[in-house]
Amino acid sequence: MEREEHAIVLDYLPYGYPLETRRVPVAQAVGMKGFTLLHLIPRKGVTLDLKEKVYIGEGKRDKIYYILGRLPGDKLTETAKANLNDFIAQAVVENEKRFVEFFNKAEAINTRLHQIELLPGFGKKHTTEILKEREVKPFESLNEIRERIPSIPNPTKAIEKRMLDELTLNERHKLFAK
Repeated sequence: MEREEHAIVLDYLPYGYPLETRRVPVAQAVGMKGFTLLHLIPRKGVTLDLKEKVYIGEGKRDKIYYILGRLPGDKLTETAKANLNDFIAQAVVENEKRFVEFFNKAEAINTRLHQIELLPGFGKKHTTEILKEREVKPFESLNEIRERIPSIPNPTKAIEKRMLDELTLNERHKLFAK
């Protein structure tokens, strides 16, 4: 598994979590590559801004002291949830090739379930249409998928919803988030 190099700060709590005995500053963040939710502890005297990109990779970190661990989706603050929605929408646009590749290479999970069926609004009928179309010619953009198969739900919105569910709920199968 590839380690995260950078993260986006979703929320910064300078006095830590309320109702906890140890009140240290903490940031709720999401990794930019693997879309992993993380607890980050900033260095002393450092203030983090919302939606700020911070380095969390190996070696000298300028703003982050250490990574406390993974952040459970149910511990996200309301501010973090709002910023997570913005981050996901932007990530889908910036990484469109990665998501188009998903539609071009998605496989069956078992004899009854296909990866595409895990997307909200996509059933067996839509999956069959996508599989037939990609046999003819691989998709090149999310818009092209929508143009070639007008009956399917909006792929961009479906990916955004699935990513949010994978990050905030305990989904059994992970397609996009780690």
